[in-house]
Amino acid sequence: MQPADLLLLKPMQPSVMEALAGAFTLHRADTAPDPDAFYREIGPRIRAMATGAQAPVDRTLIEKLPQLEIVASFGVGYDTIDVGAAAERGIVVTNTPDVLSDEVADLALGLLLATVREIPQADRYLRAGHWPTRTYPLTATLRGRHVGILGLGRIGRAIARRLEGFGVALSYHGRRRQDDVSYAFHPTLLEMARAVDVLMIVAPGGPETNGIVNAEILEALGPDGIVVNVARGSLVDEPALIEALRSGAIHGAGLDVFAAEPEVPEAFLGLERVVLLPHVGSGSVQTREVMGQLVVDNLLSWFSGKGPLTPVPETPANAPSTGAAR
Repeated sequence: MQPADLLLLKPMQPSVMEALAGAFTLHRADTAPDPDAFYREIGPRIRAMATGAQAPVDRTLIEKLPQLEIVASFGVGYDTIDVGAAAERGIVVTNTPDVLSDEVADLALGLLLATVREIPQADRYLRAGHWPTRTYPLTATLRGRHVGILGLGRIGRAIARRLEGFGVALSYHGRRRQDDVSYAFHPTLLEMARAVDVLMIVAPGGPETNGIVNAEILEALGPDGIVVNVARGSLVDEPALIEALRSGAIHGAGLDVFAAEPEVPEAFLGLERVVLLPHVGSGSVQTREVMGQLVVDNLLSWFSGKGPLTPVPETPANAPSTGAAR
């Protein structure tokens, strides 16, 4: 049987590319000289797609692929995929949850500590030769702080478990109370922001959370407030955050994600109490390899007739394909 035709929107790590090329007839959108001609030619044959957060899958693209059965996304967030349009067609969408939770949680803790204790700033201070002439200024502390987690999902829980070891108070806000945790639940984000002085953002992106961390939330955190975002840049009103940092309405911020990645607002670069990372939350060799393998495994499982391994909640509960990858 002929291998299924698979569309790859952006290149992935070599091991994943090799596995996909070995199991499917691979079509790369990123190397197509004429995208319109490319989709006219191969669009009617495509049954699977592999993609990541940097390559949006909108309704227009989905409509170009009448035989599409499954979209396998690299990453836990899938707000760049129009899952509604996919569900209307009975198309399965998968992501790569769990396998990156610990890595992102580790990074989140590192980013929080780096922001509170100004670790990158102190490093630059030493490298610039200032230490022999004067000691580095005293910093803020994590001692006695109250951390509020926006989004107590897999990653949020992993962060909370790590924070327990630091002896800080913990609260959370999400769509519902979770009865199996002892952390304080706040029914609104504003209520939680008033109660805490560290806001750890781990909620999904999408229309419901777009700009949810706005000027009102930042003001509620207060002048000792710290914002750490390892979720999606879209959750934060970036102009409001820049103004809050400039004015001293909050103390500092640690950001791994931005609204228009890879572009970063230039105003952030001139702020001292900000730690900026280029979206590296899951960016270890080991974790990215496991994530890539889960993309491949979801596709292989689907075309072997076993159904998807890690479907997103919005995915229709339709029967798995009876086709074969090879």
